[in-house]
Amino acid sequence: METFESLVRAEFAPQNTYLNTASNGLLPARTVTALHEAVRLRVDGGPLDPLFDDVEAARAAFARLAGVPAARVAAGSSVAAHTGVIAAALPAGAEVLTAEDDFTSVLNPFHVRGDLKVRAVPLERLAEAVRPDTALVAVSAAQSADGRVADLPALREAAREHGARTYLDFSQAAGWLPMDASLYDFTAVTCYKWLLGPHGAAFLVLPEDFGGLTPVLAGWVAGEVPMNSCYGPVTELAHSARRFDLTPALFSYAGLRRSLELIEEIGVDAVHAHDLALADRFRAGLRGLGREPVPAPGSPIVSVPGLGHRQSELARAGVQVSERAGRLRASFHLYNTPADVDRLLDVLSG
Repeated sequence: METFESLVRAEFAPQNTYLNTASNGLLPARTVTALHEAVRLRVDGGPLDPLFDDVEAARAAFARLAGVPAARVAAGSSVAAHTGVIAAALPAGAEVLTAEDDFTSVLNPFHVRGDLKVRAVPLERLAEAVRPDTALVAVSAAQSADGRVADLPALREAAREHGARTYLDFSQAAGWLPMDASLYDFTAVTCYKWLLGPHGAAFLVLPEDFGGLTPVLAGWVAGEVPMNSCYGPVTELAHSARRFDLTPALFSYAGLRRSLELIEEIGVDAVHAHDLALADRFRAGLRGLGREPVPAPGSPIVSVPGLGHRQSELARAGVQVSERAGRLRASFHLYNTPADVDRLLDVLSG
C-alpha cells in the first residue's frame, strides 16, 4: 500500500519552495500526462467522447469529496458564474448577508444586480448578524486574504433559525478541509487551488429541487440529451443539476479527473493533518521572529502583517508566497515539507 509520502513524491517535484497554493495549486504528474493525452486526442482528430467522459468522472469524484450525489453537482468554469445564477434568482429587495472583504467572485454578482440589499459584516459576526429578513448568507468557508475559517456550525444554525438560505464558497477549503455540501443550500468550488486541477473547472452543488434557481446560462450541454439540444431552445432540460452546466473546458476536466483521483487516494483527512501541521510550524517560527500572524486557527493559510513587501525578495530566493492586502500570505499543501517551512523562516530572518 502506498504511503502519503510515496504518493506525493511520485506526483510532485517542485523546483523551488512553493508556498502559494491559495493562489494556484501545483499540477500532479498524472494530471499533466492526462492534459497531454487530451491535446494529442485533438491533434489526431479523435472523438470527443472520452473528454466528455472525463467531465462525468470528475463530477462523480467531486461529489464523493463533497458528500452529495453526483446528480446534485453542476459543472462550470468559475465561481463568479455560479454566484451569478444564484443572484439572478433572488427577488428584488432581498437581503444578502456577506463577510467584509470576502473574495470578489462571492460578492460582486449580488452587487451588480442593483436591486438587492447587500449587507457586509466582519466574518466573526456573520452568524449573529443573520436577521429574519435575510434571504441568503453568502461567504467563503476560508477567507482568501488571510485564511480565517468561518464558524460554519454557528452559521448553519443562525440561517436555520431565521429561514435564510446559505451559499458557501469552498474554493479555499475543498481539498484540505473535510466538507459536507449537503449541509448548505448552495456550494461552489473552483478547482485550481487545493484540488490541484487546471484552470477552467468549477462545480456548484444544488439542492435536489434546485433551490428555485433558473438555469439562465444554460446551453446545449444542459439538455437531458445534449446532442438533441444543439438547435433552437432546449426543450427538455437535464433532470439533474446538469441543467446548470456550462459548456465545459474539456482539457481542464481531463486533467481535473486525475487530480481528484489523487486527492481521493491520499484522503482529505490526511491532507488536513499534514497541511495544518506545517502551518502551525510556520506560526510558531514567526513568533520566534517577533511576528504575529492574523489569527486563523485550523487553517493552512497564514497571513503576516507588515511583511507583504518581502514577497519580491522571497521570490528571488526561490520561495514563492503571495502579497495580499499588504500582508505576506503563505499557504501549505500536501507537496510541502517541514524543510519548506524552515526555508521560508530562514529567508525572513535575514
